[in-house]
Amino acid sequence: MPTTSGDLKRMEEDLREAAEIINGADSVLIVSHIDADGISAAAIADTTLDRMGIEHSVRFETKLTAQNIGEINSSEEDAVWVCDLGSGYLSEFRRGGMVVTDHHVPDPRWRRRQTTLEDFNQIVHINPHCYGMDGSYETCGAGMTYVLSKTLDDGNTDLAFLAIVGAVGDFQDSHSNGLVGFNREILKDAVIMGDVEIVEDLRMFGRDTRPVNTFLQYSTEPRIPGLSENPYGCEKFLDSLGVRKDDGRWPSWNGLEPGERDVVREAVLDRLSESDLEAALGEVYTLPRFPVGSGLRDAKEFATALNSCGRYDDAGTGLRICKGDADAKELAENNRANHRRNISTAMGFVRDNHLIRERRFIQYFDAGPNIKETVVGIVTGMVLNSDLVHRRIPTFGFAEAEDGLKVSRRTDKAMADRGLDLSVVMNTAANLVGGYGGGHSVAAGATIPPEKKKEFLDIVEDLVSSMVD
Repeated sequence: MPTTSGDLKRMEEDLREAAEIINGADSVLIVSHIDADGISAAAIADTTLDRMGIEHSVRFETKLTAQNIGEINSSEEDAVWVCDLGSGYLSEFRRGGMVVTDHHVPDPRWRRRQTTLEDFNQIVHINPHCYGMDGSYETCGAGMTYVLSKTLDDGNTDLAFLAIVGAVGDFQDSHSNGLVGFNREILKDAVIMGDVEIVEDLRMFGRDTRPVNTFLQYSTEPRIPGLSENPYGCEKFLDSLGVRKDDGRWPSWNGLEPGERDVVREAVLDRLSESDLEAALGEVYTLPRFPVGSGLRDAKEFATALNSCGRYDDAGTGLRICKGDADAKELAENNRANHRRNISTAMGFVRDNHLIRERRFIQYFDAGPNIKETVVGIVTGMVLNSDLVHRRIPTFGFAEAEDGLKVSRRTDKAMADRGLDLSVVMNTAANLVGGYGGGHSVAAGATIPPEKKKEFLDIVEDLVSSMVD
């Protein structure tokens, strides 16, 4: 897997400057996003400051608004450390002593080195886009937070596994069926520490928590002929291979004996087309410090546990899980069950109500108040990978939010390779209708005035059509 070729010298200079801010502070406010990447980043920052003996507090935000930006600007702490947020709003911060460790597309209005006294704010911005790297797949917010933590104390390499959880939670391992770019450097630290093991295997979700029959049944990327969405077919398939049951129950994929797993894997691969074979196999990341069946041993499932906390207003429990609080895991199980139910219900709502609408260059659904704004991005990604839509057309999902209409957009890597950059599309279109947005080339979000939806879609379609070769 390739590693980064970015401007590491410049990044090291910025890291040293950020470390000076943190080292010089007696109190720090940590502000972080509520998804798996943000919670992992917050845990890294929180643990780092714990170890330094610096007084601090952690605040989670779904997004940055005028209100919470104002609260950050007026905060009484000596320093503010913003994780997995902030890059798109740099020009709106009005205080010194700020460190932003993020990976989203930076605010084009912000000047890296302010030169006039009235404009000067001490903001150190650590972002892969500043160093010639792509923040959509080369490293994440937790990754940038980790490298600052490591700059502050090289002993913090035991936190590298959390950066890997953050990257996997942001689907950065989907770009090349494994982590690439600067993520590879962080992965190296985690492997050396014994906190992550790299395994070549089927990349389907649920390796540790789902019985092997449902592990196969719920595979949609890729779809397995005769098995995906076919519970009877899965049972018959496993019986035909002589896979054992434990007290009448199928073990998980990780619970299979190695020889059994090899037999099932080969039989699954035999059913796939050549193009699907590439999507099915790749690197998966095991966290050996967590026991089999815990739901935390697989990096993807660990990230899902964090998402299920953050998306349902309980990011604090996700933070406790990252920091090793055994009691928090039980609370997270309730969140995870609720998360699964909500996602399943949301997908069913989109499907059963035939919500997909097609235009020439885009497709979308509007769920109104029926899907939580915090999960519409996840649902949009699942819709893109389902049989409800065309895979090679960007998909947009709308859901009502308190401050407007939340929009989430997803596309596949092939479209991005043809020139489509959803972060630019989202930011430009949202600004033109009085909203705001940003993100990555393959995944982005925005909030717009509800009455501007049609105008927004018209602008989006024009932008998409002009970008794609």
